[in-house]
Amino acid sequence: QVQLVESGGGLVQAGGSLRLSCAASTRTFSSYTMGWFRQAPGKEREFVAAINWSGGSTYYTESVKGRFTISRDNAKNTVYLQMNSLKPEDTAVYYCAVDRDYEMGLTKGEYDYWGQGTQVTVSS
Repeated sequence: QVQLVESGGGLVQAGGSLRLSCAASTRTFSSYTMGWFRQAPGKEREFVAAINWSGGSTYYTESVKGRFTISRDNAKNTVYLQMNSLKPEDTAVYYCAVDRDYEMGLTKGEYDYWGQGTQVTVSS
C-alpha cells in the first residue's frame, strides 16, 4: 500500500502561480511513474501530467503545455507540479497518483494509488 499526501493548493488570481507537492510513503518511490490529475465540479477526472521513474521523461496534456512543469525528487519521495500562468479553467481538485507499471500511464485507469487531492481555485 502506498500513501500519497498532496499539498500546496489554494486560491490564486489568474496569471499567478502555485506549486503542488505530493509526498509518498513507499521505499520503492523511485521505481514508479507518477502522475497528476485534476477534477473540476461536474466533470470527469482528467490527466494533467506524468513523469517516469527517473524524471527523464515527462508528458503533459495539451492545455497545460508550456505553463505546468512536473518534476520529482526521489531522495525525498516527492513529486511536484509547478503551475504558472494559471487560468480560471485550471480550477479543480488536483490529485497525484502512482503507476506501478514500467510504461508511463496517461489515463486514470492505469494508476494504482491516489492521494486525497488538493483544491486549486483560480479567480478571474
